[in-house]
Amino acid sequence: MQQSLLINFGEIFGNLYESMGFVQGDWQNYVMLLISFVLMYLAIVKKFEPMLLLPIAFGMFLINIPGAEGVLWGTYPKDESGNVLTGYDSVQNRGLLWYLYFGVDKVIYPPLIFLGIGAMTDFGPLIANPKSMLIGAGAQLGIFVAFILAILLGFSVAAAAAIAIIGGADGPTAIMTTSILAEKYIPTIAIAAYSYMALIPIIQKPLMKLLTTKKERAIRMKPLRQVSKLEKILFPLIVTLVVGIILPQSIALLGMLMLGNLFKESGVVDRLSTQAQNGLMNTITIFLGIAVGCKAKGEIFLSLDTLKIIALGLFAFVVGTVGGLLVAKIMCKVTKGQINPLIGSAGVSAVPMAARISEDVGREYDPQNHLLMHAMGPNVAGVIGSAIAAGILIACFGGYVDGTAIVEPAASAITGIL
Repeated sequence: MQQSLLINFGEIFGNLYESMGFVQGDWQNYVMLLISFVLMYLAIVKKFEPMLLLPIAFGMFLINIPGAEGVLWGTYPKDESGNVLTGYDSVQNRGLLWYLYFGVDKVIYPPLIFLGIGAMTDFGPLIANPKSMLIGAGAQLGIFVAFILAILLGFSVAAAAAIAIIGGADGPTAIMTTSILAEKYIPTIAIAAYSYMALIPIIQKPLMKLLTTKKERAIRMKPLRQVSKLEKILFPLIVTLVVGIILPQSIALLGMLMLGNLFKESGVVDRLSTQAQNGLMNTITIFLGIAVGCKAKGEIFLSLDTLKIIALGLFAFVVGTVGGLLVAKIMCKVTKGQINPLIGSAGVSAVPMAARISEDVGREYDPQNHLLMHAMGPNVAGVIGSAIAAGILIACFGGYVDGTAIVEPAASAITGIL
């Protein structure tokens, strides 16, 4: 009896010891923990996109605590040879993070965030000056240049498309595109996208000053016309209908964006608009951040591909900014100085930060020159443009996995050229 108890206690303490984190962890866990601390520092101290970067960093922190993955995510079954079967659908004994990640895997969170963004967005400046849509389109140049470079660097066409979308400077769009085209890169692409959005003042200001003259920066634009309520109500309906017919792959993001805006502009559902802007938006942001962070495991994140993605993301963002500035400069020449080229940098989708940078740089050269509302036109056009660009990439390359076609999408002609 005593011997049996000793044996049982031995097994109990043996199981306890084997379950301890320091027994299960490896060097990758501890490196990822350090990276999570750095990201939390950037979010809390430097205030780099803290609303999403902080939950992403904490999700990364949780999942990389040695031994925590099986509890928080779930356990994986093994095949007949004892090899672990990994993948979203193979998880057994599912934990909290598995259920939170469901919204990323099934592309639920990004459209819901766009619903909140739409409820906070005023499309009036774009309606008043529809030409600014051209600037928003020009700012998508970085996406397509980075796509080609990513293929040249050895990424599959699907992964290259996911990486390139960083250039749109829109976190939810990047996450949605990546979850469809290259899921394993979600944490890297999400962190890169939100980091560069936080660094907009550092990245954009030198480019704005490099590509414009002092005379151009001092141009004062005419006040925008007053946009009627009817126009603001019709705009989301018309955009959704036109884009949806041409490019249905964009409708999840664009449709939710326009629904949120319709809530705001209709004036009859204030409670829904307020909820979309606040309660729903904040809740989904928490879930999305933690879910993305929990996929940042060392074996994927600590690789040469991560460095390539970060570099390509920065390049895409720079080229996108340059594209918007160049289109604005051309429009300045065509209109004989009626458009200040500084608003071109706002063509990227980072609302409203990019528009504020245009305002700040313009006031450095003329304190009485207010460009914010003019810059909001291309800025919200960039939101629409990035959603359309994502739809194009998904439509063209959504049938590709690791570079191999599993269906026959329109991408075949494009990849043949490349």
